[in-house]
Amino acid sequence: MISGIIIATCVVAGVGIAIGLILGAADLKLHVDVDEKEAAILEALPGNNCGGCGFPGCSGCAAAIAKGEAAVNQCPVGGPAVAEVISKIMGVEAGESTRMVAYVHCQGDCEKAKSKYEYVGVSDCRLQTQAPGGGAKTCSYGCLGGGSCVSVCQFGAIHVVNGVAVVDKEECKACGKCIDICPHHLIDLIPYDSKQVVTCMSKDMGKFVNQYCSVGCIACHICEKNCPAGAITVVDNVATIDQTKCTHCGTCVAKCPKKAIKAV
Repeated sequence: MISGIIIATCVVAGVGIAIGLILGAADLKLHVDVDEKEAAILEALPGNNCGGCGFPGCSGCAAAIAKGEAAVNQCPVGGPAVAEVISKIMGVEAGESTRMVAYVHCQGDCEKAKSKYEYVGVSDCRLQTQAPGGGAKTCSYGCLGGGSCVSVCQFGAIHVVNGVAVVDKEECKACGKCIDICPHHLIDLIPYDSKQVVTCMSKDMGKFVNQYCSVGCIACHICEKNCPAGAITVVDNVATIDQTKCTHCGTCVAKCPKKAIKAV
């Protein structure tokens, strides 16, 4: 009886030792050295895994920064504060960075833009583009108001107001998800301190824009001709502002006959 217990104990102990040796050998063979800088950078990142940095999540961003393949201010969500921490980890200067925010270039709400019919269905812009005529609005370039951008914003920075998506720039982290999902490509990133923005992306000729939107750009070139800094050009029937040249004088806002340029 006692000998049986001793034998069983020895067998269990032997199996345990064997498993321990196997696991130890496997650990030695499969061990991967951890880059201390990469681990520290990952710890400093906000952990949103939004992809706004251009890498697959925060771990991918941390690895790229540690290898010198990405800037210390690569994370748009963390901003200057996180960039400063990472710069100390990497032993480099953080440098200056311009805070960017998303902006929806459309103000054709329910009062300003005409509709062909009343859309009833799933509130998703991508699905609405599959509806007759590419959506209910007469303007084929305008915001559909379905809220696809709202659904992907992790920061609650976008809301649909009276049929048009609006970005709260104080909450926006410039992750870019709203840009990727907008089927009409109405959203892009602009500097946080931008003062004047073109609020239309229609490439139709002015005579057609006049028919379906009271605030659409008609490519009259008045803003372009009157901009003292040469910051505005009209391309494909729509004005664009080069924010690096804009002096925030406000002339374009005052001169635009359609109010398609807005002070923000």
